[in-house]
Formats: sequence, C-alpha cells, structure tokens
Amino acid sequence: MKTLFQKIIDREIPAKLAHEDEHCVAIHDINPQAPVHVLVIPRKPIARIGAATPEDQAVLGHLLLTAASLARKLGVADSGYRLVINHGRDGGESVPHLHVHLLGKRPLTWPPG
Repeated sequence: MKTLFQKIIDREIPAKLAHEDEHCVAIHDINPQAPVHVLVIPRKPIARIGAATPEDQAVLGHLLLTAASLARKLGVADSGYRLVINHGRDGGESVPHLHVHLLGKRPLTWPPG
C-alpha cells in the first residue's frame, strides 16, 4: 500500500510543491511548525533513515543538498534553519517514508520538544 508521500509524488493527492526533480520532491507542510516548513521527500520509498542502505547514499546526500538550496530560495539561509529527520514513533515519525523537515524563519530552541 502506498504511503501518503508516495500518493503525493504520484499526484494522487494534491500538495503545494516547493521543488521537484528526478530524485525528490519538496512540499510545504500542511501543519507547519515554523513560518517556513518544507518536507524534502525522496521519490524512492525508503521507510526511514534506519532502513536506508549504502546504495541510498547518493539520494540521502541529494536530500540534504536540496534542503540547503531550498533554504536559500526561501530566504532562511542567512538567518538560520533546522533540518530534522524523524525515526520511529518516539522520534516523531508519522509517515513511514523518509523525509527531511526544513524549518525556519523563527528562532528555534534547543532541545526540541
């Protein structure tokens, strides 16, 4: 069964795209936790970071570079931003499809909640 993100990638569910290329899509989060909250999602369905294999190294690097590029495009690169990858229930994972959260345009405290 397809995950929510696979359905978005396949255009079965609409989403506000921030970026799209052959390796990933980036969408604006529907429940943003900051003024800028974008999800960078690999097209390849990797359940979570712990399920990634050495063969996924290139796509994992691409996700991070894409997030940094989006931070510049969305105007948060200079003021600062946070990248988050959740793993498992206790880590805050809500969709079993790896994705990187890009959060910015407000002060982010540490430790996160």
